[in-house]
Amino acid sequence: MTGLSTLCYMEHDGKYLMLHRTVKKNDVNKDKWIGVGGHFEAEESPEECLLREVKEETGYTLTSWRYRGIVTFISGNGVTEYMSLFTSDGFAGTPIPCDEGELEWVDIEQVWNLNIWEGDKIFFRLLDENQPFFSLKLVYDGQDKLVDAVLNGTPMELFDILNEDGTKSGLIRERGVAHREGSLHATAHIWIVRPNEKSGYDVMLQKRSENKDSNPGCYDISSAGHISAGDEVPASALRELSEELGIRAVPEELHYVGIDQKRSEGVFYGRPFRDYERSYVYIYRQPVEIENLTLQESEVESVCWMDYEECRQAVIQKTIKNCIGIEEFEMIGRYLGVL
Repeated sequence: MTGLSTLCYMEHDGKYLMLHRTVKKNDVNKDKWIGVGGHFEAEESPEECLLREVKEETGYTLTSWRYRGIVTFISGNGVTEYMSLFTSDGFAGTPIPCDEGELEWVDIEQVWNLNIWEGDKIFFRLLDENQPFFSLKLVYDGQDKLVDAVLNGTPMELFDILNEDGTKSGLIRERGVAHREGSLHATAHIWIVRPNEKSGYDVMLQKRSENKDSNPGCYDISSAGHISAGDEVPASALRELSEELGIRAVPEELHYVGIDQKRSEGVFYGRPFRDYERSYVYIYRQPVEIENLTLQESEVESVCWMDYEECRQAVIQKTIKNCIGIEEFEMIGRYLGVL
């Protein structure tokens, strides 16, 4: 079944007008909180449907609105909905009760704590970041689990959200949302090392691209990356080595060191970035020549070798711009026997 609809988030005094869908028994949105809107009638444009539905559900007449994007909602139960997404900051009239549930003005930051679709958080993030008109596809498993998200034709990164002990919670969340909320997720960290005559080992550092969404231009782990939903840790580690550096490794060449679980927070491009990672840490000892590497330009600006102890002191004393966790770096040192 395919449908056309509108969805509008009316804003006033830092709040959205939210509809708690509690009335219809077979409503795909049953017990969820969403904006106001509804299905197209014959020969309606998106704007005509928007104005009519808002009036019918709230009593308000919109006086100012923006067409923000198209959301393709696939429920997994044979329902595909093409939703025209709007926001509005101007309206007039007298509110009326809604026959589909309860209307309530909710602080925009508190909306994230309501029972909303996981995919809705993605377009809330895009709205908050004032993204230009977008096309967002959201695919669910027939229940509430998000299984795919595609923005403007490009697949988005989805993570398994973890419990504190590292087990999967069953929740799948988009990368930007996970970093906005500080949700625990898994990463693979691979430190490339070689023997030297100073501290005993050099470590290879990568300099992060200036286009990264966090810590741009900082020195970091040799190779690292998120573990996508459904993926396994060793395979993700091997993939990161290949994608970022062009190193074709095999599982036997990765030496497992341990787990480093930590939180960090920062502000990048004017937006908060809350990172909570459970990192599976590996060492790679095979011979590597920098000039033979193929760097992924979108991720890695350059790489260099640095003596382990000199690097440790530089991290502690903050004499190089870096985002290296000292606890993890010293865990590597203990594994190598230089601490």
